[in-house]
Amino acid sequence: MRQLFALIRKDRCGAAAAEMALVAPMLITLMFGSFELGNYFLSEHALAKAVRDGARYATRIAVTNYSCPSGSATGSVTGGETEIKNVTRTGSTDASASPRLSYWTSNTNTVFVTVKCVPASTYTGIYNGLPGDVPVVTVRAAVNYPSLFARVGLSNTSLTLNAESEAAVVGI
Repeated sequence: MRQLFALIRKDRCGAAAAEMALVAPMLITLMFGSFELGNYFLSEHALAKAVRDGARYATRIAVTNYSCPSGSATGSVTGGETEIKNVTRTGSTDASASPRLSYWTSNTNTVFVTVKCVPASTYTGIYNGLPGDVPVVTVRAAVNYPSLFARVGLSNTSLTLNAESEAAVVGI
């Protein structure tokens, strides 16, 4: 019997399997955490690009579509807000393209367009003859991020992706 215990104690055949069994849960957690983090950053980047595109589109709408009276802190846009939201969410003015993020279902309560009025003396050049102040458009989006684990039923954590871009209206 002593010889059997001595043989078992000296045998190293299962050492690698035992070590792998101890380390595997940590490695799997690290791997899936990397997937989740990578997907989150990819989604955040896509949202940041989307609001930049929306703000860029908004700055090219004619200056006459913006109301920015002198001395007013806020202004408004007429005849283009829906298109700005569509460009932000889908990349097309009529929302015919698929959303930039598969789970970004609508413009309602996710894309916000605001106009602030900056005194014309702040800017020079094309804004010199502008009646009133210079409209500056801010496009902001807030989209709920579903984690990869929530899609398979393992997590119900809710995160919100936020992005904002601001630009002075050029009006081509």
